[in-house]
Amino acid sequence: MEILYYILIFTSLYLLKNHFLRKFQNLPPSPYVSLPIIGHLYLFRKPLHKTLAKISQKHGPLLFLGFGSRPVLLVSSPSLAEECFTKNDVIFANRPRLLAGKHLGYNYTTLVWAPYGQHWRNLRRIATLEILSTQRIQLYADIHKQEIRAMLQQLVRGKTSGGDSNMIVMDMKMTFFEMTLNIMMMMIAGKKYYGDSAEKLGESRRFKEIVTETFQLSGATNIGDFVPLLKWIGANNHENKVKLLKEKRDKFIQDLIEEHKNSRKGSSLEQKNNTMIDVLLSLQDSEPDYYTDEVIRGMGIVMLTTGTDTTASTMEWALSLLLNNPEALKKARNEIDTHIGVSSRLLHDSDLSQLPYLHGIINETLRMCPAGPFLVPHESSDECVVGGFQVPRGTMLLVNMWAIQNDAKFWDKPNEFKPERFIDFKGQRDGFRLMPFGYGRRGCPGENLAMHVAGLALGSLIQCFEWERISEELVDMTEGPGLTMPKAIPLLAKCRPRHNIVNLLGQL
Repeated sequence: MEILYYILIFTSLYLLKNHFLRKFQNLPPSPYVSLPIIGHLYLFRKPLHKTLAKISQKHGPLLFLGFGSRPVLLVSSPSLAEECFTKNDVIFANRPRLLAGKHLGYNYTTLVWAPYGQHWRNLRRIATLEILSTQRIQLYADIHKQEIRAMLQQLVRGKTSGGDSNMIVMDMKMTFFEMTLNIMMMMIAGKKYYGDSAEKLGESRRFKEIVTETFQLSGATNIGDFVPLLKWIGANNHENKVKLLKEKRDKFIQDLIEEHKNSRKGSSLEQKNNTMIDVLLSLQDSEPDYYTDEVIRGMGIVMLTTGTDTTASTMEWALSLLLNNPEALKKARNEIDTHIGVSSRLLHDSDLSQLPYLHGIINETLRMCPAGPFLVPHESSDECVVGGFQVPRGTMLLVNMWAIQNDAKFWDKPNEFKPERFIDFKGQRDGFRLMPFGYGRRGCPGENLAMHVAGLALGSLIQCFEWERISEELVDMTEGPGLTMPKAIPLLAKCRPRHNIVNLLGQL
């Protein structure tokens, strides 16, 4: 009984201290009780973005939470997000030091994990000017076209193997994944990993396992990042898995680097700059001490992990939404037919700027089902003011973009799929209401590439095939766990070539 008494006294003093400390420091509101050691972690339920959205709806769009011992600023409004990424952009340009960044981010030195500074600025410059610039994307246009048309051929072959005139069922999750993976690997290393040749099967299987494991472990919560006392209980096993994954990824990427080093001997300058690895090896020739193989491996891994599953997931969500809204699918097809002409030619990347409804479909998909429901976490490098409250140095910033993009205060009928809402959209972000790729110094440099590939691939599927759900029931839109908010149930869809497009598909 005496022990219980002391526990109650200790708990009361702890809560009173925290209450008055928050008032004195003018910290943002902190809902509920923050418990010793675990903070607010006891409140969390899956999916986390919806749980935190409900908490924000009840207690306000700016909250100060304790993820164990780590202070977190939760932002769920466009105006507050704008304040973080404009007035306080430099202060929030750091990343929190999490386990994934230590091992998979080469001790926080890759583009994703590096702290704001000269090294990060140099990596960002390489990514935006040398690898993901508009000019470079145009140079890769033939790769995009070839892989998208290979996807169309795959669907046609599937129809042919069906043996009758009925539609066939296709696994669209795998179809999109294979296509985006081939595109990224052609850009990174000049080789594809999915195709008809039998000799590719073993290599492609190994490659897919690495990519799948990367997203599983990167998206898994490591309790040791937030409750250090528990690090050696369950998190140690997680860390061992991450270390093993790093070894596999290192070997895989290093093998590609060695291949390119050997092939570059005696090659012309133009041939030496065909891929991302070639570009970085050219920089290594002039500055070998800085552009080490580790830097090249890190850039390759970042490109691979951020450019495959996210784009494939967006297209899977987009087609799911279209199947559940056949009128929108019909409008998109009519727009393409009107612009290009029925059966005259296949969609080309130069057509995309003339297809506002198709662009609206992608934006509406990113609004309703963002590839990352939270923006990649930031961390404050100094004390700052957000929403009139003091934010301490070392606070992790978590922007709940899913909450902002699905809030009725900012969007008319947010639960309805309405691509036309983006026809007259005021700017790319319209007051920070739409920000699936982030913003500011840490915004995703691959945004243009992702929008280009998604638009061309989705538009080609709409132009060339008739699509139906596999049953009368709507496509299940339940979200699964993971870093990129995948569908809980992978999309299966029925398709067949459109009658007027059969001849064009036969020429692929």
